[in-house]
Amino acid sequence: MKFEEYANKYDNIRMSRVDGILEVVFHTDGGPLQWGHFGGAHTQFADAFADIARDPENRIVIMAGTGDVFSGPPASEDEPFPGDAQTWDEIFRTGTQLTTSLLNIDALVISCINGPAYRHPEVALLADIVLAADGATIVDSAHFPNRVTPGDGMNLVMPLLMGYNRGRYFLLTGQTLDAREAHSLGLVNEVMPREDLMPRARELAAQLNRQNSLVIRYTRRLFTHPLKRAVHDVLGYGLALEGLAYIDERARVAAGQGS
Repeated sequence: MKFEEYANKYDNIRMSRVDGILEVVFHTDGGPLQWGHFGGAHTQFADAFADIARDPENRIVIMAGTGDVFSGPPASEDEPFPGDAQTWDEIFRTGTQLTTSLLNIDALVISCINGPAYRHPEVALLADIVLAADGATIVDSAHFPNRVTPGDGMNLVMPLLMGYNRGRYFLLTGQTLDAREAHSLGLVNEVMPREDLMPRARELAAQLNRQNSLVIRYTRRLFTHPLKRAVHDVLGYGLALEGLAYIDERARVAAGQGS
């Protein structure tokens, strides 16, 4: 895969690359990234991460959001529930591919959490180095507090990164962590003003980029190997259970029974 083949391929992702440092900026119509239930960003991220992983010229990847929000919108109980098997088959496939393709990237990854991460904060937190703006927050708004089983990787990533008890509390209560709290828990490496995020990420990328390609590639593989094993064991099972509970919730709402 060559950069020219995928650089302008995705509506939700802007890409540029200089000297092997790939900058990946997430957005929706030029503004902060907006996730949906299926398709859209889910499919594009899965495919884009796979393309990036297939290109050996990518040595360092910087991921960032747009504007003052990393990912949104906050989930709402008013959102429609997709309740058919075909839709959930797509969610299962893209959800599995998104995380595995991200971990299959052999370049070292730096993420910049430029503001609230209301949905899929694990995308940023699975980077090798995580930077956050002062006003950044991390929350899983789309799952348990919104009547959804957190089975699409959050069930694995947050307890793994935070510790099992803290991770379960985070998922069950809808806890919102600000940047300083995330730093104290080890989720974030550095906190700074938003305008300093990309300059600092580029500084770190230039430092990492001094290593030869095999050192970079194999260090990344060592770091991601245990994560890949955990994802292989848990992610598909979690997505299946999320889908079953989701379909049941859809049926209850349709019957006027509530949760």
